[in-house]
This record gives sequence, C-alpha cells and structure tokens, in this order.
Amino acid sequence: MKAIRNSAVLALGAAVLSACATAPERIGGAPGLQVVEGDLPPPMASDLYASAEFGGIRPFDTLMIDVFGIPELSNRRVRVDANGQIGFPLIGNVDVSGMTTAEISERIASQLKGKYVREPQVTTNLVSSENRTFTVYGEVTQPGVFPVVGEATLIEAVATARGLAEYGNARDVIVFRTVGGQRMATLYNLDAISRGAYDDPRIYPNDTIVVGDSDARRLFDDVVGAATILVTPLTILLNR
Repeated sequence: MKAIRNSAVLALGAAVLSACATAPERIGGAPGLQVVEGDLPPPMASDLYASAEFGGIRPFDTLMIDVFGIPELSNRRVRVDANGQIGFPLIGNVDVSGMTTAEISERIASQLKGKYVREPQVTTNLVSSENRTFTVYGEVTQPGVFPVVGEATLIEAVATARGLAEYGNARDVIVFRTVGGQRMATLYNLDAISRGAYDDPRIYPNDTIVVGDSDARRLFDDVVGAATILVTPLTILLNR
C-alpha cells in the first residue's frame, strides 16, 4: 500500500512539475491577426477613434463641422455636452448622441436646408474622444472595461482589474491592438516586467488585455482536492 501511495505521489508530482515547465501556448492563427515579437507599435489616430465612431458619438467628444462654401459655418469645432448635444449657428442645439458623423451631417443639413442654405453640403469629423477605454479579461479578479487615465501601463491596467485571479499566469499575458487598421497581438511576461527585465509597456485606448491560465496551479489544486491524503508528500515534492 505504501509503495502504491509513493508511486501515486511521484506520478502526480511529475505531472505538476511538467505543467510548471510548460511554456505558454503559441498565439495567433486567426485570419487578419498579426503576431508581433516584442512591443506592439502605438496606434494611429484613426485607430483610437474608430471605436467611438462605430459606437456613435458620445458626450464630451469633439467634432469638426464644415458647411461647404459658407465660411461662417465652416471649421466649427464643437464639443458634445453631457446631454449629448452640440450648439450650431442658426439652428441652435442639435442632439447627436449615438449618431455617426454621417448622420450628424445629414441632420444639420436638413435643418439648414431651405430656411438658411439652399443646398447645404455638411461634413462632420470626429476630432477627439474623452471616452477612452481598454478591456481586461481572462484570469483577473475583476474583468471589465476601464477608462484610460493619463498614460496607463500594462501592470497598471492589470492592477485596475484588481490583479491576477487565483489561476492567473503572469507569464502568459496577451495584448491585442489595432494599428493602421491591422489587428496585432503580442505576449508579455508580467513577472519579467516587474523584475525590471523589460520596460512596462504603455496601454492605449481600445487595447484588449488577456491574462492566461496557470495549468500547473490548477492541476495542483485538482490533485489536492481529489486526494487529500497526498497533500503533504506532494507539497514536499514540489518544494524540492
């Protein structure tokens, strides 16, 4: 019986040690995803504002509105207020919350047409967005979407999600980013960054951070839960 128990301990210990030594799985393979070795390049302005454009204009976004051929109504830089409205000459307040820039142009043109301008040609562009966020999910304590305040770094972003969860793997953290319309991803090691081996990379609006799973830690807990009698010898084996 003792020999059987010792064999089980050695087998389970070897399995856990093997899991500890396993490197994170390769990332990539999805169509259109470019895997980058090292730091990701910073996004372009069009990448930063793409999500705001897709999801509609929101409070505190800044717009540039031009009415072709009318200088008094061109190069108008306006900021969306907390109620989702902008003020525009001749027509007053315009509700733009949730609209695309094309829809805003159409609404302004329809209110100007006939009464103020015969055939208005309106162009609206998103200049900046205050609603800048990044996403953290996977093995973190509180996954979610969080605002970018100042210049956030990867470690700060994970800390915003209240750190790694029980089975979080600090060596297996993937960052997804769109640069020039190209979806990119790279792998980071938080342990190495925290030791100063690498710079803590900057996190930009619209980035997605995924924290991987520690197979070794999960396997250890599964072993302990399934065979309590093996806890002590297995722990000793792992600590050698």
